[in-house]
Amino acid sequence: MNASDAPGQAGSSPTEPSRGPAKPLSVPAQAAMRGLHDFWAALTTPAGPDARPPVPGSRRRGRRWAYVFLIGLVALLIPVTSNVLSQDHGLPGAVAVSLAFAQAGPLLLAVTRPLQAWWVVIVADTAGALLLLFTPPGQNSWPWPPMEIIGYLVLCLALSLRERRRTLIAVWTVTLVISLALGFLAQGRSDGTNVLMTVLSGIVLLLGGALRERGDAQRRLAEQETISEAERARRTLLEERARIARELHDVVAHHMSVITVQADSAPYRLSGLPPQAREEFGSIAATARESLSEMRRLLGVLRSEEAQGERAPQPGLDRLGQLVEATVRAGVPTELSVEEGLSGLPQAVQLSAYRIVQEALANVVRHAPGATSRVSVTGGDAEASGGDGEPVEDSRGGRGGKRTERTRDSAQAHLTVLVVNGPAPGPAGPPLETAGTGHGLVGMRERVRLIGGSLDTGPLPDGGFRVAARIPLLPAQPTGKDPEPS
Repeated sequence: MNASDAPGQAGSSPTEPSRGPAKPLSVPAQAAMRGLHDFWAALTTPAGPDARPPVPGSRRRGRRWAYVFLIGLVALLIPVTSNVLSQDHGLPGAVAVSLAFAQAGPLLLAVTRPLQAWWVVIVADTAGALLLLFTPPGQNSWPWPPMEIIGYLVLCLALSLRERRRTLIAVWTVTLVISLALGFLAQGRSDGTNVLMTVLSGIVLLLGGALRERGDAQRRLAEQETISEAERARRTLLEERARIARELHDVVAHHMSVITVQADSAPYRLSGLPPQAREEFGSIAATARESLSEMRRLLGVLRSEEAQGERAPQPGLDRLGQLVEATVRAGVPTELSVEEGLSGLPQAVQLSAYRIVQEALANVVRHAPGATSRVSVTGGDAEASGGDGEPVEDSRGGRGGKRTERTRDSAQAHLTVLVVNGPAPGPAGPPLETAGTGHGLVGMRERVRLIGGSLDTGPLPDGGFRVAARIPLLPAQPTGKDPEPS
């Protein structure tokens, strides 16, 4: 037996008339209902905790000064209001004191909860205006005495500095409606303070709201600038990494090409090789050629549309002299000191050293034109150092008859690049080379990081600048972090 078939149920009673579906509201009625709902929501939904008044200084200090001002204002308004209501308007003392506390006391909430304070104040002010209708008419202001106008305007200022625009419009609308209603209720007693309250509250709400929106716009702009700066730094870093990868491609491609040639020519250069060795050399050559093809595809991915292919060989330490000469022609007196015996260093190390010197000298031309500069490139390791920290020459024969002037067996073997300039005697000038990365210290740090070195940069007491890079000569795994100062 279904519940709908049970006797006594309202839906099954034969004597109850059937009810049809509810008639939908018309479009204007629906719009009016939505408007009333939004209006009520604006009056009952305060701004979130993230809303910040545009006060100067820190929020805590601004809030403290606001409390000091409001405490003094409330301490002044309560006795004045109670005295005026009881002495001038003739209200009983207890009623006058209660109204004074209800009208002025909530102003202390205006710092953090202005909308809740407004509800209490508008109800207390309206109740006070209605109670004054039962007092003998006189020369006193009605419906809003001066003390109530002052307190209400201060509350409107607190509202405008914290609440949203729709809340401010709703508050002013309620103020307008109540003021006009009281004016029509007792036209003979109204002295125009209802119109004055409406106009002044509207001006305060408008100016305070404009100030708050301007502060919000400035905060959003500052946040956007911070985000843009972070994105710009990230894009600069990615561009520099792509450039370094393109340069390292040439270095690695050279070594792979040498491997391919040696593997292909080994069966012809070495007689008496067994068939297994010939097949192994052929496999090595095929693998090297395939790796070169994959690297060319990788280079195509890394190269942007604006990047042009470099046809000249990658520079090394032997090109530092030309770089210094170009710097001298640009008006920057520069001295170069390169330790002997560094020509056999890995090409990646030489390229990194050259780019660091290039960027450092370009920064001197940009930011300290005419300043005397000094470039020093030295090598050293833990075992081949004197007691004063200066590296000591250690000559020995290398493989294949090549002569190396530096011990590289130690894990401490490194190359030191030092660029120091004095203070600038004149204004900034044009950049030294247009072929530079243009990323300055970012490029230096990234190059040193990728080869496991360290970088130390900073101003000098005399107004100059110092760039010191320590590059390991042995292969080092990149840490993925910024280089630590040496």
